[in-house]
Amino acid sequence: MATTDSRVTIHMVASLDGFVARRDGRVDWLETTDEFADGEALDAEGAEAFVETIDCYVMGSRTYETAIQFEAQGLGWAYGDKSTFVLTSRKLTSPRETVRFHSGDLTSLVNDTLRPAYRNIWVVGGALLSTEWLRLGLADEVRYSILPILLGEGIPFVHKIGRDIALHLAEVKAYTNGIVELRYEVPEARAPE
Repeated sequence: MATTDSRVTIHMVASLDGFVARRDGRVDWLETTDEFADGEALDAEGAEAFVETIDCYVMGSRTYETAIQFEAQGLGWAYGDKSTFVLTSRKLTSPRETVRFHSGDLTSLVNDTLRPAYRNIWVVGGALLSTEWLRLGLADEVRYSILPILLGEGIPFVHKIGRDIALHLAEVKAYTNGIVELRYEVPEARAPE
């Protein structure tokens, strides 16, 4: 039985034209030098407090490999000591005890493993994974952060979802660095079975 108060959030960062990465998967454009004087300031203390509210992360194998590359470059492991589930059909390894690999039915993972154990579940990438969560009705909300850049081409946030999914705009925030965050609720998210 799934925890009724658990919440699955898809968090995606994208260019204004809707791409989450370049065609080759690079995300070298994620830093912004834009300034928006009327925006909210992002401070390290507030960001840290917010991250503490997240109970676990879920990502695809390419996002995991990008996170490992960032760590190797000295940028640290972005997910702290939180449980991290990597969805993959490949044999991957991790030196971290908090990282678990999963291959198989996504609905079962969400309803039988994640929702009973975690209250605030964040899906942080990639595009194919996010599309599948939305297609299956497994996400409760989407947080979509738009960076002030146009890429012209790349990997889209949602790809061939196969149907319309109506969303409800719940919150809009603009930040001093030019990023705009949209928070949408997914009214048709399926109740856990």
